[in-house]
Amino acid sequence: MNVDYREIGLKVGLEIHQQLATREKLFCSCRPELFKCEPEITFLRRLRPTQSELGQVDPAAYFEFQKGVRILYEADTETSCLVEMDEEPPHDLNNEALETALMVALMMGAKPVDEIYVMRKIVIDGSNTTGFQRTCVVALNGSITVDGKEIPIEHVSLEEDAARKIGEEGLTVIYRIDRLGIPLIEVATGPVINSPGEAEKVALAIGKILRATKRVRRGIGTIRQDLNISIRDGALVEIKGVQELELISKVVEYEVQRQLNLLKMRDELRRRGLREEDIREDFIDVTPVFRGTKCRVLRNAINRGEIILAVKLPKFAGLLGSELIPGLRFGGELADRAKFWGRVGGIIHTDEIKSYGVTDEEVAELRRMVNAAEEDAIVLVAGGAENARDALRAVVERAREALRGVPEETRAANPDGTTRYMRPRPGAARMYPETDIPPVKVTKEFIERVRAQLPRPLEERVRELIKSYNINEKLARQLLDTEYDDLFEVIVKETGVTPTVVATVLTETLKALKRDGFNVNALTDEQIIETFRLVGQEKTTKEAIPEILKWLTTHEGADPMDAVKELGLMMMPEEELHKIVEEYVSRNNALITEKGLGAFGALMGAIMRELRGRVKPDVVSRILKEKISEKIASK
Repeated sequence: MNVDYREIGLKVGLEIHQQLATREKLFCSCRPELFKCEPEITFLRRLRPTQSELGQVDPAAYFEFQKGVRILYEADTETSCLVEMDEEPPHDLNNEALETALMVALMMGAKPVDEIYVMRKIVIDGSNTTGFQRTCVVALNGSITVDGKEIPIEHVSLEEDAARKIGEEGLTVIYRIDRLGIPLIEVATGPVINSPGEAEKVALAIGKILRATKRVRRGIGTIRQDLNISIRDGALVEIKGVQELELISKVVEYEVQRQLNLLKMRDELRRRGLREEDIREDFIDVTPVFRGTKCRVLRNAINRGEIILAVKLPKFAGLLGSELIPGLRFGGELADRAKFWGRVGGIIHTDEIKSYGVTDEEVAELRRMVNAAEEDAIVLVAGGAENARDALRAVVERAREALRGVPEETRAANPDGTTRYMRPRPGAARMYPETDIPPVKVTKEFIERVRAQLPRPLEERVRELIKSYNINEKLARQLLDTEYDDLFEVIVKETGVTPTVVATVLTETLKALKRDGFNVNALTDEQIIETFRLVGQEKTTKEAIPEILKWLTTHEGADPMDAVKELGLMMMPEEELHKIVEEYVSRNNALITEKGLGAFGALMGAIMRELRGRVKPDVVSRILKEKISEKIASK
C-alpha cells in the first residue's frame, strides 16, 4: 500500500523501556536475575480493580477483572522476597537505578525534577502481585536530534518491570515473579514522528544513548518498545511489546493500513444507510438449527452441552471477511473482542460460515430465525449462556464502533509486525500516589556528580576505537551502533583474536545470522567470549565462528566446545593437513604441469571448501605453495 504519511496526518510517539544493569531490584535487595529451576514457592491470587479518589474505575483494569482469571505465582528465594509477594512494604528507591536514569536524562537535555514521587499505576492482568506497577518521573522536557529534526523527550521515568508469564491452565494464569521489580527506565517522546522509517531511526537513537551509559542489560526481553499511533480521522492506538528494533517500521505501516481500511469500512457502512441504533443486542438461541450439523466446531459445542447464540449485524454482509492487514480480517477483530470479554474460543460469521461445513439449508434456516436479509451478516458464538451473551455484547459494541471509525484501544504486537486486540485504553483513574515510599530529593550536588560521569561523545569514542584497535572508521561506527562495544574490548583483551575479526563478527556476522532467522539474542556474553577464546587458542578457526554461533542459538546454555565437537570444527593438526594438500597436488598433476603456480587458485578453493572451519587459510596457502613449487621443481 503506497501511503503519503504526511497527507494522512500520521503521528507516532515512542515509549522505550529498557532494563538497567543494577546490583539490586528497584525496591528491594534481591538479585535482578531470572531463575530456570523449579520454583521454591507458589501462591494463588485474584486481583480486583478499585475506585480512584474520584470514585472512577479504570476501564483497562475492569476489563482484566472481567476475564475472571486467577493467578498462580512462582518464586525462588534468590530472586524475590516478601516485597515481590506483596507481603512487605517496598524498600527505598534504588539509588543506583536513579543515578542511571538521571544520566540518560542529562544526555537528552531533560530537566531533572526537584523531588521524585513514586506513583502506583493500576495493572491487574496478573503481571504484578500488588495490582499496580510502581513508577516515578525523573526528568522532563528534553530533546534529541535525529536527521536534523528535534524530537522532544516528554519524560524520563523509572519503573519496576513486571512478572513474566509462563503459561495458562484454564482460567489460571501462571507468572514467575523473578523479573518483577527489575529496574526499568522509560523514555517517552512527543508524538512528532511522521513516518515508519523515522520511528525506527528515533528508537535507534534512543537505544544508542541508553547503551552509551554501559549500565543497561542486553539480550532478549531486556528492551521493549511501545508505540502510540494515530492518523487524521483515525484514533490514538497504543501498541505494546515491540521487542525488535527492525519491527518498528513494519508495526507502524500495518497500523496505518488497518486504520485506513477501518475508515473505508465506516464510509461503506454509512453509504449503506446503517445507523448505530440499528445494531441491537437481540441474541437468538439457534442451537436447534445445528442439532444434526456436520460442522465439527458447532457439533462438539452442542455435545458439551453448550448453546449457540446468534446476533444479526445489519448491512454488514461481505465486510466481516474483508482484510484489514495481512492475516487479520474484520471478523478477526470481532473474534478478539468475543474471546476477551466472553471467554469463548472464537466466533463464526456468515461471510465464512460455509468453510466450516455448514450447509445452505442450515444457513437459510439461520437467516429465517434471526430475520436476516442477504445484506445482513450473522455472528455465531458457542459456549455457556452467560459467556455467549458477554461475547456477543462485545461483538455488537465493536460493530457499533465500526460505524464511528477507528476505536481507541491498546493492542499487542505480534512477531510479524501485525497486532491483536489487548484491552481498552487506560484512563486517568489508573494513577495514584504510592504511600509506602518517601519522596526523594534530587539535589544540585547529586546532579553534578552524575553529570561528571556522562559518557564521552560519539565522535570521540569513534576516534578512540580507531586509534586503540586499528580498525577502520566504518567498522568503529558499526560497532558503536550495536550493543556489543563493551564486549568487543573484553574479547580482544582476553582472547588475543585480532580486533578487526572480533568487530566484524559482532557487527556483520551477527546481523547476517539474525537476518537468516537465528535468535542471536539468545547468545550469552560468556558463550561469545568462549567462542573467540577457542579461536585464540587455535582449537578452531575464525571461519568456524558463524557455524558455532548458529549451533549455540539452538542449544540454550551449551558450551562452544560442544559445538566445535558436534560440528567437527576442531583445528586440524598441521601434519594431517600436509597429507591432504599433498593428495590434492598429486591428483591435479596435469593442471600443475599446464599452469604451474597458476594452479594455486583452483586448488586453494577446492581445499578450503572441504576443510573450511578446520584449518587456517594462511596455513593452507603456505603449505600449498610449497607443495606446488616442489612438484614444479621435481619436473
